[in-house]
Amino acid sequence: MESRVSDALVAIRRIVRAAEFASRDLARTTGLTPSQLIVLQIVAREGEPGAGAIAGAARLSQATVTALLDKLEARGLVIRNRGSQDRRRVSVELTEEGRRALADMPDVLQDRFAARFENLADWEQASIIAGLERVAALLNAEGIDASPVLDVGALD
Repeated sequence: MESRVSDALVAIRRIVRAAEFASRDLARTTGLTPSQLIVLQIVAREGEPGAGAIAGAARLSQATVTALLDKLEARGLVIRNRGSQDRRRVSVELTEEGRRALADMPDVLQDRFAARFENLADWEQASIIAGLERVAALLNAEGIDASPVLDVGALD
């Protein structure tokens, strides 16, 4: 039985290490974190979403998204626009620099995973999801704020 525990822990550690390596590679080549990249991708896909819509799509808290947007705005990758009729409404837009950054983006770990995962049969996808959700429950991690990004660093 102890061997199975070790095997499970090794598999978890491999996943964590793959995410660490991918995060470092992304930061080295682009200067972005995986979380920042996800926000850029959502803004590109959604047009000019508000921070709340980005938070919902990324499955992150509004506070986390606001911090990510602050960093992306400081780098000139996005801009925030106040609504002309409702000044409380703030939308986020990619800048030309942000579009270039996305166009030059290397393949990221979650994209490779998604491409392979989508090729699996429905039953196998469901089985993997159930197993991973069970692992999260065993680690008491169900309530942790997490987006569909393989990132090991602090969400900035």
